[in-house]
Amino acid sequence: MIQTKINLPKGYRLDLNFIKRRGSDVPKSLLPKLNDVLNKRKGNIISRYFRHVFEHNNIKKVFGVNMAILAFGTSLIPSNVSIMDDYQDYSSYLTQSPLVFKTETGVQYPVEKVSITQGYKFYHPGIDLDGITGDEIKPIISGVVYGVFYSRVGYGNHVLINHGNNVYSLYAHLSKIKVNTGDEVTKDSIIGEMGATGRAFGDHLHLEIYENGKRIDPLSILVKYGPENRN
Repeated sequence: MIQTKINLPKGYRLDLNFIKRRGSDVPKSLLPKLNDVLNKRKGNIISRYFRHVFEHNNIKKVFGVNMAILAFGTSLIPSNVSIMDDYQDYSSYLTQSPLVFKTETGVQYPVEKVSITQGYKFYHPGIDLDGITGDEIKPIISGVVYGVFYSRVGYGNHVLINHGNNVYSLYAHLSKIKVNTGDEVTKDSIIGEMGATGRAFGDHLHLEIYENGKRIDPLSILVKYGPENRN
């Protein structure tokens, strides 16, 4: 530090202090020098290197701006829309059913001509059956219509059927629905027609099956209890 005093008219004096700027105030390079990394005692050399990068003021500013943009963007998304999954999840309110149905032999595919275009995966909790708008859709087995839903997103127009013993089936992207909530249906009932409503790329039926409140691969039931896959 350098001090300088200047005498002014009687009763006044000017003191000037010149202080050398601290090294921490000098702008740091985004990429550190090797000596700076080696001089830090804590952590291995790789962690010390990246600690320097992510503690840099410019990096903090960039992350701060991006986080603000992200927070603003997510605030514009409706709370009832999921950006992670295009499909709803009914498992939270599918409960044990006391319904008892007459014994039937086997489980059928819901379409006449079976062509599976997409199988069951963790990001696609069902199977897709190919067809054209207007193809008749039937239940995989008898039951009672648990719910009828009309929507322009997600499943589109879809029907949920309760088969008893805590087994449900869901039929999505229908162009038309021909049943109402509470209707009893058999394997011969036409519950709707194939379409491409909701989030669908081309005409097809999206079929899901729930057992004990969890989605399962429909083929585990259709292949095990139903007729062989017909192409």
